[in-house]
Amino acid sequence: MELRHLRYFVVLSEELHFGRAAKRLHMAQPPLSQRIRDLERELGVELFHRGRGGVRLTEAGALLLEHTRPVLEGVDSAREAMRRILPGTSGTLRAGIPPDTMPTVLRTIAAAFAAKAPEVLLELHEVSTDEQIARLREGKLDVGLVRHPSDTVGLESGPVLSRPLGVVLPAAHRLADADVVRLRDLNGAPLVIFQREMAPRLYDHILSICRDNGFLPGAIRHARNPNFTHGLVLAGMGVHFNEEHPLPDGLTWRPLDENRLRWSSSVVWVPTRANDVIAGFAAVAEEALRAAGHGMSTVN
Repeated sequence: MELRHLRYFVVLSEELHFGRAAKRLHMAQPPLSQRIRDLERELGVELFHRGRGGVRLTEAGALLLEHTRPVLEGVDSAREAMRRILPGTSGTLRAGIPPDTMPTVLRTIAAAFAAKAPEVLLELHEVSTDEQIARLREGKLDVGLVRHPSDTVGLESGPVLSRPLGVVLPAAHRLADADVVRLRDLNGAPLVIFQREMAPRLYDHILSICRDNGFLPGAIRHARNPNFTHGLVLAGMGVHFNEEHPLPDGLTWRPLDENRLRWSSSVVWVPTRANDVIAGFAAVAEEALRAAGHGMSTVN
């Protein structure tokens, strides 16, 4: 039994309407319905009567509600107590960052935020886009820097900034000296890419663009860590898409002929939790992206 499932149960108990509860939780209705069914299955009882007349608590549901509210209140109190003992007189900001964020961007964000809000402790968490969104909705993160396209329904977003992707190749590759690499010239080559569960919409978007341009990978190899990614490319086990940045010896970066292949990023947060600290983080993160060559973009 997870705490988030109990939170979903309490909100639904208060709203007695799946649509309103989902909106309050900043999530879609089908996942909420499924989580409630999972909780009922785990407990072996029916918690709600569902009918044309609406949603009503069962006797078991009313009993669970009586026991659940004090538990959640205690957890919230404990979390707040832990936040108060951390450094930073005004608390802590928990921010999600994509695993392959450029080191220079991270350095700029950390330094600029420390100068802007020295009384706040900044916790940077290496978290994929979809995991960031889930944690934001569950209250486990305060703000996130996510890649698009992604499912940000119910979240507030800053401007989307983007930078074109090129292809990372072994220095001895036949296309290593090309001014611009055409995607169709990569047809049949293995592709090294992040795991789909990290950002499903972006993953599908990238593969769709490849297919539209005549690049059908001979194999797909997944890598999360940049060192592992570079190692696979060095070993001749695939090509990799990324923005231009310093590479290890033996690798080269070449631009691509497809402008839709881009890292498009924005800062996101839950609207009801917005405050000056989150706004400050958004400002420094956007400035760090701009300094790294990202410009305004329209997400496809």
